[in-house]
Amino acid sequence: MTEIMDKTDIKSLLKDELAGRLAGLGEPAFRTKQVFTWLWRGVKTFDEMTDLPKALREKLNGAFFITAPVVERKQVSRLDGTVKYLWRLRDGNFVESVVMRYEHGNTVCVSSQVGCAMGCAFCASTIGGRVRNLAASEILDQVMYAQADSGLKISNIVMMGIGEPLDNFDNVIRFLRLVNDPDGLNIGMRHISLSTCGLAEKIDKLADFDLQLTLSVSLHAPDDETRSKIMPVNRAYGVDRVLDACRRYFDRTGRRISFEYAMIRDVNDTPFHAELLAGKLEGTGCHVNLIPLNDVPESKLSPSTPESMRRFIGTLERHGINVTVRRKLGPDIEASCGQLRREREKK
Repeated sequence: MTEIMDKTDIKSLLKDELAGRLAGLGEPAFRTKQVFTWLWRGVKTFDEMTDLPKALREKLNGAFFITAPVVERKQVSRLDGTVKYLWRLRDGNFVESVVMRYEHGNTVCVSSQVGCAMGCAFCASTIGGRVRNLAASEILDQVMYAQADSGLKISNIVMMGIGEPLDNFDNVIRFLRLVNDPDGLNIGMRHISLSTCGLAEKIDKLADFDLQLTLSVSLHAPDDETRSKIMPVNRAYGVDRVLDACRRYFDRTGRRISFEYAMIRDVNDTPFHAELLAGKLEGTGCHVNLIPLNDVPESKLSPSTPESMRRFIGTLERHGINVTVRRKLGPDIEASCGQLRREREKK
């Protein structure tokens, strides 16, 4: 949790932690739910908690602070209604989140870090490296304020924005517990997807929590030689080590793994790669989500051709692998994460 001038980030506190802090201020137990509920309504100051005594609001103001991002830039797709936000945080850093409309409900894609240290060659989020981790409250704010600003009820969350969630493990776990709280947004774990580039020991650690969320692993290549070229993290966590961790995760949680695979022309989309991927995943009951590569000006990589995509899909399906192609939402607003922040930092 973040401390600023000896004040505590109140929105990052779990309910039992908040109860302990309020008891320390001499407040009765019933105040906990009152304060917690106000925070989830999106108040930005303690003075907005109008049913609390003035003396308590003054105590809260002296001990805590409330995070509240500012909309630096907002883009709405004319094609499908996708909404993209660039948020300015209290320290002047920027992160992005995207609200997407689907038939089954509205989904928000949130960031977990300012920047990213993983260095994937095809991703705009990692250019410039990692600046800092986001607090649980700053991840929560992306859900709460995107919902409030867009007017769209959020029913699903994907942690696929800027940053590697498992590289910010403790804050992400705290966020998941908070967003799942019945007195908060009460979003069920099965409506949350967490994407990782494959930090094997953190996948094992996540399995111990048995959260029943959907784990998405950014694989992007079935062999170490190819994966290391586009994902430096592979030098620490090779393909087989990542897949072994995924099998353990499935054994412990019973939750099917989804593998993300960005299709990159003449890099990882050849018949060789398709056959190797199918062989390694056959019989696992997993799901492969093929992703048409987004154009990043700083990258020389380009998306696969439609013919290569069809051939790749055919190979996986012949081996009984469940495969889908991610629908590209908000193409007119550069809805893939990292691009707006990169533009803002250039300025």
